[in-house]
Amino acid sequence: MEKLLIKGGNRLCGEVTVSGAKNAAVAILPACLLVNDVCRIENLPDIKDVKLYLKILEELNAEVRYIDKNTVEINCTNVSSYVPRGDLTRRMRGSSYLMGALLGRFSCFSVDPPGGCDFGTRPIDQHIKAFEALGTDVDTSRGIINGKAEHLKGGHIFFDVVTVGATVNAMLAAACADGMTVIENAAKEPHIVDLANFLNNMGANIRGAGTDTIKIKGTKNLHGGTYPIIPDQIEAGTFMIAAAATRGDVVLRNVIPRHLEIISTKLIETGVKVSEGEDSVRVWVEDGTVFRRINFSAMPYPGFPTDMQPQLVTFLTTIEGTSTAREGVWENRFRYVNELKRMGANIRVEGKLAIIDGVKTLMGAHVKATDLRAGAAMIIAGLMAEGTTEITDIYHIDRGYENFEEKFVKIGGNIQRVQVVDDSGE
Repeated sequence: MEKLLIKGGNRLCGEVTVSGAKNAAVAILPACLLVNDVCRIENLPDIKDVKLYLKILEELNAEVRYIDKNTVEINCTNVSSYVPRGDLTRRMRGSSYLMGALLGRFSCFSVDPPGGCDFGTRPIDQHIKAFEALGTDVDTSRGIINGKAEHLKGGHIFFDVVTVGATVNAMLAAACADGMTVIENAAKEPHIVDLANFLNNMGANIRGAGTDTIKIKGTKNLHGGTYPIIPDQIEAGTFMIAAAATRGDVVLRNVIPRHLEIISTKLIETGVKVSEGEDSVRVWVEDGTVFRRINFSAMPYPGFPTDMQPQLVTFLTTIEGTSTAREGVWENRFRYVNELKRMGANIRVEGKLAIIDGVKTLMGAHVKATDLRAGAAMIIAGLMAEGTTEITDIYHIDRGYENFEEKFVKIGGNIQRVQVVDDSGE
C-alpha cells in the first residue's frame, strides 16, 4: 500500500505536457478486436487501466508489443475467444466495451459486469437496447452478460438518455454489422469522436460522431494502421484548476483547446485568467484577484464534464460566498465531500446538489481517494491547504493519470509517495 504526502502552500508555476486520453484509450483498445491486422496506437497513457486492458486482450490471445511506454502494437488476428477473464473485467468500468467489440467480431459475447469507480448503480439497459436493435439476444439472468446474434445487422437506435458507454458499444457492434445503423441521442464527448476517427482510419464508415446522430455503414474489411490518441481533456482540466486553486501560473502543452472551453469559461467566471494557443492553454491568477462565487452543473458534453466536478468543487471551497454544483450524470458522485470536510470545507449535499460556502483556507488532514477523480481533487485540496495532507487509497489515482505526482512536483508541488507502514502489531 502507498499514500501521498502533500505539503500545501506552494504556487504551481511552469509547464505540463498532457498525456493521451484515458477515456479514449479504453474505447480504442477493444476496438482493435474488430481488426485482423496490426493496430499501432500512439500517445497511449501509461496508466493502470490501459495496462489492464492490454492484459485482457493478451488473455484473449491478442499479440501485444510495446514500442515504448506510450506506443503499442496490437494484433488481434488470432483472437478466438469471446469470453474475457472475469477477474480482470471486474476491475474496470471500461471493460463493458468488450461487449460491443466482441459482438462486432464474433456476433456473441460473454462478459462479467464491469467494475471501476463506485458512483452508484450503472444500468446497462441502454447498452442492451442498442444490441437488441442490431439483432442480438441478451441474457443477464445468471450474473454474466451474454449476447448472441444469429445475424448482426444494422438498425435504428434511439437512446432514452445520453450515455457515453452505450454509444461506444453501439458504435463498436455496428462497425462490422451488415447494413446501416443510425444512432440518435448519441453522446458527443471528444473520445466518441476519437473512437470514430480510429475506426474510420482502419476502414470503417462512420459519420456524425460529435453530433447527436451517428450513421454507420457496416463493413467486414477493416485493416491495420497507426493512430495517435487525443490529449486527455480531464487531465488538462485538472491541472487548469490546480493552477487556479494555488494562485499559480501554468501552461499546458499537447492539448486541444476547444475540448477545454467549458472548463476555461467557468474558471474565467471566478476571476482566473485563461489564454489559448494552437495546442496549449495558459492559466494564471493575477496578484490582488478577488474571486467570484459561481454555480455550475455537470452535464454530458459539451456541458461541464462530470469527471471535472470534484476538482472544481474543491477550488470553490475557498472562494468567499456560496457556490453550487449540480451533478447531472451520476447519482452518487459527492462521496468525496466528506473528505473535504475533514480539511475544513463547508459543504452540504442535498441530493444531486452540493452547496459550498467558502472558507478562508483548508487545513491538511488524513483523507482518502474515494474514486479516480475524487483522488485528483484531494491532491488539489492538499496543494491548497495549510500543513500536510495524507491521501490513502491512491490506487484509484494511478488508474487514470500518468506520472501524476511527478508532473505536479515539476511545477512546484510538494508531493511525496511513500509506503504505508502496517503499525497494527500483527
